[in-house]
Amino acid sequence: MPVTDFLERNAKLYPDEIALVELNPEIPDGRRLTWKDSDLIESTKNAPYRREISWAVFDEKANRFANMLINRGIKKSDKVAILMYNCLEWLPIYFGILKTGAIAVPFNFRYDSDEILYCVDLADVDVLVFGFEFIGRIEQIADRLMKKRLLIYVGDGCPDFAESYRELAADCSSKAPDIKITDDDFGAIYFSSGTTGFPKAILHKHRSLTQAAEMEQVHHQTGRDDVFLCIPPLYHTGAKFHWMGSLVAGSRAVLLKGAKPKTILDAVSNEHCTIVWLLVPWAQDILDAFDRGELKKEDFQLDQWRLMHIGAQPVPPSLIKHWHEYFPDQAYDTNYGLSESTGPGCVHLGMENTHKVGAIGVPGYRWQCKIVDEQGNEVKRGDVGELCVKGPGVMTCYIHNAEATADTIKEGWLFTGDMAMQDEDGFYFLVDRKKDVIVSGGENIYPVQIEDFLRTNPKIKDVAVIGLADRRLGEKTAAIIEIKEGMTATKEEIDDFCQGLARYKRPKEIIFDSIPRNATGKIEKPALRKRYGADQLVAQENRA
Repeated sequence: MPVTDFLERNAKLYPDEIALVELNPEIPDGRRLTWKDSDLIESTKNAPYRREISWAVFDEKANRFANMLINRGIKKSDKVAILMYNCLEWLPIYFGILKTGAIAVPFNFRYDSDEILYCVDLADVDVLVFGFEFIGRIEQIADRLMKKRLLIYVGDGCPDFAESYRELAADCSSKAPDIKITDDDFGAIYFSSGTTGFPKAILHKHRSLTQAAEMEQVHHQTGRDDVFLCIPPLYHTGAKFHWMGSLVAGSRAVLLKGAKPKTILDAVSNEHCTIVWLLVPWAQDILDAFDRGELKKEDFQLDQWRLMHIGAQPVPPSLIKHWHEYFPDQAYDTNYGLSESTGPGCVHLGMENTHKVGAIGVPGYRWQCKIVDEQGNEVKRGDVGELCVKGPGVMTCYIHNAEATADTIKEGWLFTGDMAMQDEDGFYFLVDRKKDVIVSGGENIYPVQIEDFLRTNPKIKDVAVIGLADRRLGEKTAAIIEIKEGMTATKEEIDDFCQGLARYKRPKEIIFDSIPRNATGKIEKPALRKRYGADQLVAQENRA
């Protein structure tokens, strides 16, 4: 059944129970943008930045948004994009889109104007819903967007190039639209990039969304009394589908803005959170704060916190060993997945397998896995090959990219591009990424984008960007730069030049050296990783 059915079920069975809480401790309350509807439950418990809505209100909000879209001519298979930071409005908007039979298209909130326009065109978006923080970026491309698309603004002070959600939805019904949705209907488009940095639009059916939701509930045994703390951005498949375990269970979730150690621990303590999904740097920051004595575990109410799980990047075994020094009785899990497999969980460690930390785990709920060689033949256990997964969460296709689809999906198997091996106990271990994407703090960073930018510097002859092991971020970007003959440059000059990149894309290390290329002109990045000890650092961490 489609995930919208779970929302409607919860609204009927638990109408007055709280579904979502928004905590926003790191900006002043006055800067928050809200719908200000009379049926929005407002709360000042613990702090003025806290808002919450019940399951009934959640469902009514989704219905109003759905009916508003329908009134504007949106129909099945149309595409509606969301460009918003995490907030109480995000998920009702997402579910409102699904209830129309349209396709939800979450956008990375780090996209600049050109990337927004590129993804709008790639996914054939009909409606773009955006929040206050994106007015400037949308304004730069508004003329091109408005030619054939509806722009809807959520918040106060609607710009003149968009229409206000509040005005459009004011008289819309709060009843569910009479539209039948099946598992075979298209439900969502997510974006992914390979080493080229150009996003691919990944199309999923409702079956994928339901699979992800039910799998999350099974993997982490989410129950009615659990409270899930969600920190990562909801545009990310990981955040949304981990939350959907709470949707299936009919339990509360907390959307937290901010990832400082005290912010996280305060939220766990005050909201009595039982399940928390962290990224490696956030977990490392908490441990560092404990080690330095800046925070003390006994100052927080953490006894109810039963599960900490990590995804989106390789997890150093030493981190989990250290974590259990502070939380010896807490369960741990890690999840592996791709946007092409509806996010995390096609492979997962399992809460009962902490002794296998370092592995990505075993096939997830309803999933199959295998490792193949270059010819597509399965390798024997212990040998390295490409990890392939198969299950009800595999994407339908890359939109407008039949060649990439054919390369990725073969006889129902999704070829992940990640190199892995399986040990004698059946656990899968990642060995290397076939693609050169750098995963830093849970975010994918695409080297070619940075390399192309750096090559515009008149002093740079050649450049290669690789990932180096980093204790906090998992990986950090390093730019190896070859300067043109007769010229000189300093690290400070390159740092200043990189201010033209988004902050998260700026190299953390600048190294001046020659760039090795093979006979066909390709950069030999494995040689660079070996030269600068990336492979040795990763291997050392995995043995820790």
